[in-house]
Amino acid sequence: MRIFIICIWVFVTLSCSSQRNDYPIQPVPFTKVQITDHFWSKRLSTNRTVTIPAALKKCKESGRIANFAIAGGQQDGEFQSPFPFDDSDVYKIIEGASYSLSVYPDSELEKYLDEVIAKIAAAQEEDGYLMTWRTINPNKPPTDWSGDENRWSDLKGGHELYNAGHLYEAAVAHYQATGKRSLLDVALKNADLIAKEFGPHGNHGVPGHEEIEIGLVKLYRVSGNKKYLDLARFFLDQRGQTEHHKLYGTYAQDHKPVVEQSEAVGHAVRAGYLYAGMADVTALTGEHDYINALNRIWNNVVGKKLYIIGGIGASRHGEKFGDNYELPNSTSYCETCAAIANVLWNQRMFLLTGKAKFIDVLEKSLYNNVLAGVSLEGNTFFYPNVLAFDGETPFNRGARTRKEWFGCSCCPSNVSRIIPSVPGYVYAFRDDTVFTNLYVSNQTQLNFQGYNIRLQQKTDYPWKGDISITVKPEKSVVFTMALRIPGWAQNRPVPSDLYQYVDAFDSLFALTVNGKSIPVNNTNGYALINRKWRPGDKIELDLPMPVRTVVAHEKVKADHGKAALQRGPIVYCVEAVDLSGRIHDLYVDNNTEFTPTFDPELLEGVCVVHGKAPGKVSKANVKFTAIPYYAWAHRGISEMAVWLPYE
Repeated sequence: MRIFIICIWVFVTLSCSSQRNDYPIQPVPFTKVQITDHFWSKRLSTNRTVTIPAALKKCKESGRIANFAIAGGQQDGEFQSPFPFDDSDVYKIIEGASYSLSVYPDSELEKYLDEVIAKIAAAQEEDGYLMTWRTINPNKPPTDWSGDENRWSDLKGGHELYNAGHLYEAAVAHYQATGKRSLLDVALKNADLIAKEFGPHGNHGVPGHEEIEIGLVKLYRVSGNKKYLDLARFFLDQRGQTEHHKLYGTYAQDHKPVVEQSEAVGHAVRAGYLYAGMADVTALTGEHDYINALNRIWNNVVGKKLYIIGGIGASRHGEKFGDNYELPNSTSYCETCAAIANVLWNQRMFLLTGKAKFIDVLEKSLYNNVLAGVSLEGNTFFYPNVLAFDGETPFNRGARTRKEWFGCSCCPSNVSRIIPSVPGYVYAFRDDTVFTNLYVSNQTQLNFQGYNIRLQQKTDYPWKGDISITVKPEKSVVFTMALRIPGWAQNRPVPSDLYQYVDAFDSLFALTVNGKSIPVNNTNGYALINRKWRPGDKIELDLPMPVRTVVAHEKVKADHGKAALQRGPIVYCVEAVDLSGRIHDLYVDNNTEFTPTFDPELLEGVCVVHGKAPGKVSKANVKFTAIPYYAWAHRGISEMAVWLPYE
């Protein structure tokens, strides 16, 4: 049954172009890509065996699961968690657990999800409404509630629609993984209620926190019911419209119609989910004004508001974007959820356009900001991610290092669902072209142009740039393999002038097929190889990984006189634990020599960068070791910096 449902899922989500518009490029589902390398296999395993169980345990301990039982009359009590949107944490973890079940069957986990889902179903009111605190006691609202006794009275901050979006995503994931309709039926009933209440015929309000748009699109895909897609578009089109609701302003991207927006403003997670939802609706409706706006906004982010680690959100006051070029380091926010939203948005932009620059940003965010958000052990988390730490100031919601849980615990639950979906970002296809976007040891099998084609990729990426892809069609067939040539291998740390390398190289990559060098036809950031592929043909891509020194645009005041280190897709930092003295006594210059060395015993195996540079105070040569940014804060509390003094 499970295999049958996964096949149906692939058909529904990836082959629906016969009945409707869709993304011109389709991803190869994560269920079809078997990861075999050390780097990602360990993270997938840790997420499955540690992060998901730990998050479910915290949801139980914090009362988030009990809230459903109380609302459903299965036990007595009051609403037990601090925020009106805490139901969403349970939904996100169900989504992540379902992704895991799709690949790694686990009868014990599946049984536990059945029990939690039974509580959710019991908590749903007769007409489909589902918001546990209101059902438990509408006269005793939780923190941040500013509405009244009526439903939908606080769409700006109450998150009824935000919760619903995560419910829909969880329900679709659970149905696809197990074939069970228990949660899907709850989601459809809730969506039917919202479609009845909202729309041109009814309530014209919009969610204060975008997310339902993404969920509605997933319900549309799995059900084929167009009213869900229409409702997603309605919510998008109502933003910035003053006729029927008081605008929330820039904080919630409700200051002007979405098709007129050109700058990323407000709460960064809200914004990322909005842009992902716009991309989905663009693909399914052909709404060109959306993609025009998305391109303008993306250019603003990547050109003026993106951190070197791929993070978005400069201000901890409102978890929001700052002004253009406002990118502070010790007070950076770079919320883990925002990095995840950035991955979701950029994946969709690639599927719309086929341009590698979007995967460049996705990769930078994934390998640096997202992975920093969860410890190597998988059970502690960063909510914000700073780029400089003095060793003393509590920056992580009152802590100086990662925490097991938060009052608002959106980030841990979000991590649990993004990690198992990573294999779905590796490959994609369109017409006669197979795209290779991420370099990860894996194997997959595609049914492409009526042929079964196996691909086997071997690499030690991100530590080495040697990539081998063996192509195994069932018989000889002509098609194009498109291999992404990362921007970092073409002298571009990001696809804009926001950051640049101090040094430059004429050529950083080489490509062969069956041992013979071939010219690179670089189109939109991809090396295109069109040929008749025979079983066993081997592609070898060499992406050398020198340590590169990065400087920021002159308008980024926080980075004046500083430089960062990057090797391949990995951004580095220096921790005081690796330095005899204070970090700010160290400076690097054009004569600093860097030596990359793989240390299998350090931080679960990382490539470190050794260097020697003069001290600003001591003037004596100071030896230092830089580690990948994602791995910092695992060896005690000490100073850390991504940007180093530079002369």
